[in-house]
Amino acid sequence: MNTLGGSGVRVSGLAFGGAVIGNLFTEVTDDQAHEAVTAAWDSGIRYFDTAPHYGLGLSERRLGEALKAYPRAEFTLSTKVGRRLEPATDGGDDLANAFAVPATQRRVWDFSADGVRRTLDASLERLGLDRVDVVYLHDPDDHAEEAFREGYPALEKLRSQGVVGAIGAGMNQAEMLTRFVRDTDVDVVLCAGRYTLLDQSALTELLPAAVERGVSVVVGGAFNSGLLADPRPGSTYNYAQAPGDLLDRALRMKEIAERHGISLRAAALAFCAAHPAVASVLVGARSADEVRDAAHQFTTPVPAAFWQELRDKGLLTTEEPS
Repeated sequence: MNTLGGSGVRVSGLAFGGAVIGNLFTEVTDDQAHEAVTAAWDSGIRYFDTAPHYGLGLSERRLGEALKAYPRAEFTLSTKVGRRLEPATDGGDDLANAFAVPATQRRVWDFSADGVRRTLDASLERLGLDRVDVVYLHDPDDHAEEAFREGYPALEKLRSQGVVGAIGAGMNQAEMLTRFVRDTDVDVVLCAGRYTLLDQSALTELLPAAVERGVSVVVGGAFNSGLLADPRPGSTYNYAQAPGDLLDRALRMKEIAERHGISLRAAALAFCAAHPAVASVLVGARSADEVRDAAHQFTTPVPAAFWQELRDKGLLTTEEPS
């Protein structure tokens, strides 16, 4: 277990990402979602992440229901603010936003102080809990002014009141997260897809700044949305079809990994976890089998010779992991 910054909030090295059980891309049944969370618990995972955005609240409802079976003091839960949900009557589905759910609600960008509190209150109701441990500002890319002026101070106030234990921001970019690390008193940032075997852009400024400031990093998107899990023609990279050069690079990495007796999935997870700033690695799973596989891969030792061969062949330029 690792501690997020100086907050005292503890997280397991491997975390359960809740987007998939919000019907990301394809439908997951209630039973499948429950079984996935149960498998996570049985595998030793004690950190669970969700957001209102994930399936218009479906992920929060499913995660809250499944976690009722376990002592509240024994797990850490994070959710996010910035997208407030309002009732919608237009009908249809939410596939335009990547979730296979009915469009019974709509998202409203809102990083105001009032919006932060209202969004969190609604999340607690869906989760069936009286508190969450971590709250992130979710994707404030196009709302930086409001997020820094109102959203962040609102989270800081909630933390000082003891309503939440740790605060931060979660994004698919490293640059603004670096600003949060340097200019605010966040405990943690969630960086998705920018510190992987294929993209180390977070290593330029974000991760060194986090180490310097004592801020924890949670890494999401370790497989870059699929390419590093199973590289093949048609694989996705950052939620779009992988470019040919990246597919070739991933396939070369997979061949080297298998020659060293490991899977590329194990290498991808080990790479993310090895940096000293990283407290936890989030993995989304839509079934109990996928959870168990992730837990197995996460604990698989990766030989030093594998990393050295990647460097020798120009497939990895960073010294991490050592």
